[in-house]
Amino acid sequence: MSKVRIHNFAISLDGFGTGEGQSLEAPFGHAGERLHDWYVVTRFFQEMRGEAGGTLGVDNAFAQQHEQGFGAEIMGANKFGPPGWQDDPEWKGWWGPNPPFHSPTFILTHRPRPSIEMEGGTTYHFVDAKPAEVLEQARAAAEGADIRLGGGATVIREFLSAGLVDYMHLAQVPIVLGRGERVWDGQEGLEQTYDIEAISSPSGVTHLTFTRKDLP
Repeated sequence: MSKVRIHNFAISLDGFGTGEGQSLEAPFGHAGERLHDWYVVTRFFQEMRGEAGGTLGVDNAFAQQHEQGFGAEIMGANKFGPPGWQDDPEWKGWWGPNPPFHSPTFILTHRPRPSIEMEGGTTYHFVDAKPAEVLEQARAAAEGADIRLGGGATVIREFLSAGLVDYMHLAQVPIVLGRGERVWDGQEGLEQTYDIEAISSPSGVTHLTFTRKDLP
């Protein structure tokens, strides 16, 4: 069966995956872009933008796993757009006409709308469903490939609590946010379910990987 994987999800030292006060002007609230500074300088990211250069090493090795072996994506409403995007029928996400997902992408929202076909193979599907229900839809669309769980923190918590995440890579960035949306709330005892490894990078980022202990 296809696996549910999380890659390159950045958190602060105190576990926040986004800051407080998300808006159109500040997609990650008061965190700004600090959670993703490590990622945007990698060779992988620069090549996706069609540019030369970028760093190699540990950060780049983790960054490039984001694209490997996926057939569908699931994300929450707050990753797809700022508060209130459901009231804008023209809103099609942060990423422009050719989003980086290149697969069926399922948006969890309490206010579904018709699907939107974008350039590059991405089709947005807006669903009001529980984690297990939307995962069933995503698996059917992925046709045997893995499912990428894109976030944000609330959706990751929901899928972890439901026991639906097979592999998780969190990039712990050396900043303290103090407020926002935390990944760890309600996740006591997570270490009993996952084998956990930590790899430190010269950039100051610690890459934490969680692999389900019962995977074949």
